[in-house]
Amino acid sequence: MLKLQNISKQFDQKIVLENINLEINTGEIVSLLGPSGSGKTTLLNIILGLTKMDEGKIIFNGRDVSNVPMKDREFNIVFQDYALFPHLNAYENIVYGLRNKKGMDSEKELQEYIDFLELKPHLTKKIGELSGGQKQRVALARTLVTKPKILLLDEPLSALDGVIKESIKQRIQSIAKEYKLTTIIVTHDPEEALTLSDKVLIINRGNISQFGTSREIINQPSNDFVKDFILKQLQIKRQNIFNLFGEKYA
Repeated sequence: MLKLQNISKQFDQKIVLENINLEINTGEIVSLLGPSGSGKTTLLNIILGLTKMDEGKIIFNGRDVSNVPMKDREFNIVFQDYALFPHLNAYENIVYGLRNKKGMDSEKELQEYIDFLELKPHLTKKIGELSGGQKQRVALARTLVTKPKILLLDEPLSALDGVIKESIKQRIQSIAKEYKLTTIIVTHDPEEALTLSDKVLIINRGNISQFGTSREIINQPSNDFVKDFILKQLQIKRQNIFNLFGEKYA
């Protein structure tokens, strides 16, 4: 569905991304994982159309969209801080993306998203009255009503913890499955990437260190960086990872 071909980017003569090649299938959840400064957020912004690449191509469903403006790519993003309007209530935030856009969701479809994300009891609440998990669900609903072809999420779980984090993780997985919605996530958290995604792209210093399933990355890390970044950071959490994945990681 989405192909990145030889994507490269520099800022002030510093290489941020170098010859990134990637293929993502319809309905897959793919996490872009790496330490701060690795280039993962720049890559997300290039896919979105917010940042222009220096070299390479973005092919979407067989069409070269490399020079297509962001508003015409039919991709949409949920930012890390949700970017909700505090003076509007939850419902008004959800439908805001439908303004001045034709062919968007009918009222019936809109209610389906609201029910799917269990937001009905919160529609009249102002943003300041919502919990972190509720804000995240409102932001997801606002994005979904615009019917994006690709959903982009920037650190979607970073402000959440405990039960709320697990709940939103399950929501993201359910959205991808229910709507066959290709989803790309930026995260710095290995546990989050490995338990949430179908595949994980590990980036280090602007280069791909490994791209594969969680099982492949845990059992067959491609180099020392992947070993250090994944396994050392998961020393405390490793049992949780293996418990979540079950026997296939035994």
